[in-house]
Amino acid sequence: MHIFKSQKLMLSLMALSVFVILLLFGYVRGGSNNIDLPTYHALLESGAIKKAKVEENELILYSNNEQYVIIKDGIDIAELLKKVPIEVHKSNPILEDLILVGVMGSILFILLLVARKKRAEDVQKEQEANQKALASYDPFMSSVIRPVRAQVSFKDVAGIQDVKEELEEVVDFLKNPAKYKRYGIRLPKGVLLVGPPGVGKTMIAKAVAGEASVPFFYQSGATFVQIYVGMGAKRVKELFSQAKAHAPSIIFIDEIDAVGRARGGARNDEREATLNQLLTEMDGFEDSSGVIVIAATNKIDIIDEALLRSGRFDRRIFISLPDKNDRLEILKTYLNNKPYEVNIDELATMSVGFSGAALATFVNEAAINALRRNAEIIELQDFIAVRQKVLMGKKKVLSFSEEEKKIQAYYQAAKALCAYWFEIEFDKISIVNDRIKDMDREIESKTQMQSKIKVYLAGMVAMKLKYNEKFTNATEDINRATQIAKEMVELYAMGEKLLPYESDILQILENAHSELEHFLENMNTPLEKIAHELCEHESISRTRLKEIIDDVL
Repeated sequence: MHIFKSQKLMLSLMALSVFVILLLFGYVRGGSNNIDLPTYHALLESGAIKKAKVEENELILYSNNEQYVIIKDGIDIAELLKKVPIEVHKSNPILEDLILVGVMGSILFILLLVARKKRAEDVQKEQEANQKALASYDPFMSSVIRPVRAQVSFKDVAGIQDVKEELEEVVDFLKNPAKYKRYGIRLPKGVLLVGPPGVGKTMIAKAVAGEASVPFFYQSGATFVQIYVGMGAKRVKELFSQAKAHAPSIIFIDEIDAVGRARGGARNDEREATLNQLLTEMDGFEDSSGVIVIAATNKIDIIDEALLRSGRFDRRIFISLPDKNDRLEILKTYLNNKPYEVNIDELATMSVGFSGAALATFVNEAAINALRRNAEIIELQDFIAVRQKVLMGKKKVLSFSEEEKKIQAYYQAAKALCAYWFEIEFDKISIVNDRIKDMDREIESKTQMQSKIKVYLAGMVAMKLKYNEKFTNATEDINRATQIAKEMVELYAMGEKLLPYESDILQILENAHSELEHFLENMNTPLEKIAHELCEHESISRTRLKEIIDDVL
């Protein structure tokens, strides 16, 4: 009788327990709160989350009294696993509920007898085992991709005014996407910053993020190049997942040529898999995703063509070494919080060919020199003392004497004049480089190709006419002109004969040289004025060039 009563009591308690569990389970399931990513981080940091469960594409989070639901994509599972146990369920949720009710009802009394201490130890051991397994499989778990808030704005980046203007619409799009969507405007998914080292490509990208007040994801191309096949592609996927979860946001990939090098030649399966994943992710962007990719390189010629096609990095911004006005603004910025007595215009003149990074070093080394001689202010003698040291430390910095500057200005003036006269597009020509555009024409005429050759030979011909001398600054332009002539003969049959002959290449170059001599002899006045402009301001735009030519002719 006693046994019977005990069994009856047990059955009654089990039935009551099942009923209570059903009520509680229904209440908990029905009371889930959908939360966003910032709320999730706040709960995690406060220790409110006690456990979690993965169901399909959702992550269910449990606290003492509440239950929350968030989309799984974009959540750092490894980071969550370090703090709470995670349960993974892939089966039917309804079937789970039925099984859970039956199992919980039958083992309720057994669970009540299990010590909490024992359970805590088991959970801890399981957590440690999972972390070890994840770490052994994925070395990236120790380097989780996280966004930062850029503290830099356009006012912190001196010079490069034309670059800022091009990027202002990107900032406006991130701030006011609705305005662009209303008119059906689609902004570029990718912006490629091209320029020599030290011109401030990373700073510019940070400034865009700072101006737009959006999360900034920085990654170097080298971080995607792994020795384990598939790891680089996984890293790319993780980067874009995080960026979309924090949208609107900016992804910045520095030195993208490390992963975006043209395919073919020496085979590298891991790099190709990573590049393919990058191409796939950029194709997968929706126009409304709110994520913009900015990349930087100083080797655009080796970038895979698939990355440069329309719909990926379809906007390219070329950043050249700063001219005199740019250097003036940059030097003012770096000297702003330092005691000095020096003519900044004179510093800008003596730092021809310095990049932004080189100017920062220039100012810093001058300050150190002043400190070394126990001076209270930085003077011109400090800059003179360290100038050569900075130049030696920067292998590719150009430095001209006054005579060399005049020669180079006249050389570049001849190129600028010919580019304008023969209708070759360019943004700006300075004494240290040119911004002549290679037009993306499907069909190009022989005359157009000959005009390009004339532009590249113009400097050398002008030097011969003015100084009756040849100089070493023509090396690169001669190579470019020769390459075009070679393509004309060998690829397009534009030589004297149908079949390619080396004599035809020479003939094209000599004809261009001869025509240039006649042309430049009759354009001496505008050429001198353009050279003076370049010597004074170190750069000239197409608009200013037109003003000079119209004024003279």
